[in-house]
Amino acid sequence: MESQFQFDWQAAIDSIPFLAKGIPYTLMISFGGLVIGFLLGILFGLLSINKHWYFRWPATTYIEIFRGTPILVQVLFIFYGLPDLIGGPIDPLVAGIAAIALNSGAYISEVVRGGVQSIDRGQTEAGLSLGLSRTQSFWSIVWPQAFRRMIPPLGNQAIVSIKDTSLFSVIGVGELVRQGQVYIANTFTAFEVYFVVALMYLAITLSLSMVLRYMEKRGRASV
Repeated sequence: MESQFQFDWQAAIDSIPFLAKGIPYTLMISFGGLVIGFLLGILFGLLSINKHWYFRWPATTYIEIFRGTPILVQVLFIFYGLPDLIGGPIDPLVAGIAAIALNSGAYISEVVRGGVQSIDRGQTEAGLSLGLSRTQSFWSIVWPQAFRRMIPPLGNQAIVSIKDTSLFSVIGVGELVRQGQVYIANTFTAFEVYFVVALMYLAITLSLSMVLRYMEKRGRASV
């Protein structure tokens, strides 16, 4: 049977202003969560390589829990489960940011651990021979080198987290997918609307990729 479907370009164009309202929420959730996640990643990444087990175990537990469970389950637990514990509702935007922060933080912890451990121990010894303390040697010598190596995987995690925000329509966050769902309910132009939503996500992730490639080149040039 021959399909009678024809792509309606006008419907796609008309949907852009409405869908664009979701971009600020998508960016706010993803980048807000990633900033917090990066801080969590540094903390738990460094704790996971600490020589004392009572620092390593809590870090390892956090990392395994949030890397081993789907982010959709995590955001549903935060939004629907935690209110029973704290005795009050949680704003969908806050729940989304928290989910991205906790989830990305677990993955970034592994990036931090791998980046730091990839630096030869002789770098620390060189710092000590110059009269620096271990802490000074780490932040002045080891960390800058490790961070340059972390940029590509950190960029990958940022892109993954941006795409993960599309799952948060289930809790009513007004991000891109949620805006698309609302628009489709009124216009019944699902194919065209989701096509535009996909292009918007692609534009965001490609822009981020270009920035990250520029940072990588700058990092290599400064070595």
